Amino acid sequence: MKPRALILDVFGDYLRYVDSEVRASDLVTLLAALGVEPATTRVTLSRLRQEGWFTTRRVGRETIYRLSDELLVVLDEGRSRIFEPYADEWDGAWTQVIFQLDESDRSVREQLKKRLSWLGFGSLTMSTWLTPSDQRVRAHRLRGEFPSATVDVLLARSDSVDGDRSLAERCWDLVALNVDYERFIVEHAVLEDSVAELDGAAALAARTELVSTYRHFPFRDPSLPLALRPDGWRGADAHGMFLATHGALAPAATEYVESVIGAPIGNGALVPQNV
Repeated sequence: MKPRALILDVFGDYLRYVDSEVRASDLVTLLAALGVEPATTRVTLSRLRQEGWFTTRRVGRETIYRLSDELLVVLDEGRSRIFEPYADEWDGAWTQVIFQLDESDRSVREQLKKRLSWLGFGSLTMSTWLTPSDQRVRAHRLRGEFPSATVDVLLARSDSVDGDRSLAERCWDLVALNVDYERFIVEHAVLEDSVAELDGAAALAARTELVSTYRHFPFRDPSLPLALRPDGWRGADAHGMFLATHGALAPAATEYVESVIGAPIGNGALVPQNV
């Protein structure tokens, strides 16, 4: 877990609910509970501020870090994507995105592909991407985010469930993904069973590791509905374990963060919002 990601995870799960700001010294204490050296935390904070993710102000000798509006939007979107319900029902419609870019726009192409993956799209071809969820509104926004690209958004249907399953198998590496879901479940089974024994910094560390490990899955999984899941699919099980364990650790982890920052956080850290 990199310090940069840990800082964003701590803000996303807790500090964004405390006026989106915190003392630098408190961040140092919280990151120390996650195994990050104080000097590393301060250097990382400085870099994030230089990149525009934070603004700062001084109160006496203390530096206060405040989330930028842009980062708040990023955290909201990320939280929504990670915590949104794992789909069961499906109407059979695919959201299809076809984009075109000049060959020279390789950097833009990679950014657009990463963005599509985050929205739950899988690559059928280099320029044709599909998702079984209705992502038309977000897909249309890509035109504004990537003005150099021509982006077409369509609804598509195949002529059979077998055809739909074939599309899913070609758009995502479901075999490898299912192996990783199984590994996630096995590796976090002990944590799930020992939640009641954790408090303080240990609860914060466990909950942060849980989020850090799980948040990579939405890049690889469109939340497959029942009709598209291969036999033995563990994605929904892993998502259910993640939600249950994250929620069970919330009171102890939140209480510890509150004790460090000296302020109440509120229900946002206990029950995910905007999902």
